[in-house]
Amino acid sequence: MGGTTTSPTADVTAVNDSESPTLPLLSESNSKIPEDSYHLAYIIYFILGTGYLIPWNAFITAVDYFSYLYPDASVDRVFAVVYMVVGLISLLVIIFYADKSHSFVRINVGLGLFVVSLLVVPVMDVTYIKGQVGVYGGFYVSVAAVALAGLADALVQGGVIGAAGEMPERYMQAVVAGTAASGVLISILRIFTKAVYSQDAQGLRKSANLYFLVSIIVMIICIVLHNIAHRLPVIKHYNELKIQAVNSEKEEKGAVTGAREIMEAVKWYGIGVIILYVVTLAIFPGYITEDVHSEILNDWYPIILIAAFNVCDLIGKCLTAVYVVENAKVAIGASFARLLFFPVYLACLHGPMVLRTEIPVTIVTCLLGLTNGYLTSCLLMVGPKTVPLQHAETAGTVLVLFLVLGLACGSVVSWFWVI
Repeated sequence: MGGTTTSPTADVTAVNDSESPTLPLLSESNSKIPEDSYHLAYIIYFILGTGYLIPWNAFITAVDYFSYLYPDASVDRVFAVVYMVVGLISLLVIIFYADKSHSFVRINVGLGLFVVSLLVVPVMDVTYIKGQVGVYGGFYVSVAAVALAGLADALVQGGVIGAAGEMPERYMQAVVAGTAASGVLISILRIFTKAVYSQDAQGLRKSANLYFLVSIIVMIICIVLHNIAHRLPVIKHYNELKIQAVNSEKEEKGAVTGAREIMEAVKWYGIGVIILYVVTLAIFPGYITEDVHSEILNDWYPIILIAAFNVCDLIGKCLTAVYVVENAKVAIGASFARLLFFPVYLACLHGPMVLRTEIPVTIVTCLLGLTNGYLTSCLLMVGPKTVPLQHAETAGTVLVLFLVLGLACGSVVSWFWVI
């Protein structure tokens, strides 16, 4: 797929293969690779990618419910800051102590913590809050649940992307496409609840409980599938290769390369990811939900635009199953080129009237989602292949750290950048 990888770090060059990951320290015959029967491993990685973003989507999509219950609290900002700060700190700890634990264990623990955090809201709604406004004890418990979800996200996202980084690129593509499917699923739920439930207190309670119920079901499915995946021959094969690679490096160097060296090797891919999400989060969803208006679609307009972004993000992440831009300079340069979306959106808000209408805004939003999805997938697929196999998991987790940094920076920019 694509061309030859060109790493700006010039540390380690990966020889990419559609059927096997980079193996700088090992050589193997493709005939030894077990078949992924019925594409089961691929499907499981796709579902895991969908799963680990569902809890955050549930909390943020139910923000209308939380804002109704706690009118004096800045719910969306508090949730975002708590989730991201806890996630960042947890990822840093995981990266520097990755060799002390196994991703299989971290993912299982994280999925379990997701279930606990998601149970908090509906249980508290039924037993404690009961639709009452201003019970701020419930708000503090909800914030604690968000913090727990942030920890779980670091464990699961870092583990899943790290594990996928040790395998052929198609499995990373599956995970990344799954993350986009998560947004589409939540958009469908949002459209359903808006169409079916009234937008009063009772309707908001029903909507929120539906989000969390669906999320809990998805988490349980993820737990079952993740434990099945660990037994699949193709995944066991790459786990064994990693063990061999680690042992070979220990014999050759006496120690395993540290996290700092791995961060240095993938830093340019990480910078590309940060720029991607600074641009995306500075515009989406704030600009779409607050700044554009339609006399025809009314309050359906932002919902439709968010759904359009999510669908195009999914399409972009699926396109890398067909072709991947593996040249690092091209992929990272394209990430910086997305800064052009800022003046384009300014024109859609303040430019000629023809640009302010529904069709131009929708087209630009679709392009924002399409480029976000495609370039994210390219960078995450190729980045871990620039290091030896035994470090691919840590490299994947490092890229997740950069991704979360991008989300945090983009969120801050969105607060201060007024279109």
